[in-house]
Amino acid sequence: MHKKTRMIVAPCPDCDWEIYLGAHPKEGQKVKCPDCGAELEVIDLDPPELDWASDGFEEDWDPDEEDWG
Repeated sequence: MHKKTRMIVAPCPDCDWEIYLGAHPKEGQKVKCPDCGAELEVIDLDPPELDWASDGFEEDWDPDEEDWG
C-alpha cells in the first residue's frame, strides 16, 4: 500500500493558473508560472500564496527623486 503525497497548489497572482509547489514548499521558494511566465515566490504556506518575486530593488524606488547633484 502506497501513501499518497499531497501536492500543494497556489494560484498565479497574474493569470490564476494553479501552480504545483510540491509536497513540502518553503516560504521564499521561487517558481515560474508555466502559463504566463511570471516569476513568483511563495510568501505564505497557510494558505499557500504566491506573489511576484522581488528582483532585489525597492519597488517604490523612483529615480526622479534622487538628488544627482
